[in-house]
Amino acid sequence: MEYLIVKWLHILSSTFLFGTGIGSAWYLLFAVISRNVAAIAVVTRIVVIADWLFTGTTMIAQPATGFYLIHLAGYPMHSAWIMYSIALFVLAALCWFPVVWLQMRLRDLSAAAASAGTPLPPAFWRYFKWWIVLGVPAFFAFLGVFYLMVAKPM
Repeated sequence: MEYLIVKWLHILSSTFLFGTGIGSAWYLLFAVISRNVAAIAVVTRIVVIADWLFTGTTMIAQPATGFYLIHLAGYPMHSAWIMYSIALFVLAALCWFPVVWLQMRLRDLSAAAASAGTPLPPAFWRYFKWWIVLGVPAFFAFLGVFYLMVAKPM
């Protein structure tokens, strides 16, 4: 029973992690494409909150429950699928930390522009490009982790 509870928590937290990431990226991307500074200010503020609340907590819950599941199931830590999962998760995390910082800069710059009634400054667009550059590998890394977690191919 313990294994099933931990597995359920692991799957639930992975759903929050990936769902929040995809949802936040979707809304932020399309708010920015709209070029509506007020909308961008609102969406970036909400995305930062969602990232800290959901992504931040699940970035802790995922490895905690994952390592506990490995222990409970008796999988060897050196299994290829586990090692690749860990590597991909670390890659995604290394992308996520600067993305959070970038989102906070996007939030602050868009809020200032909305408040002043001015267009977004060039720094906003530089940060946004880096947000995309870091978000793409994180997305594919999480897809890889999901595949490995479900298929356990090696």
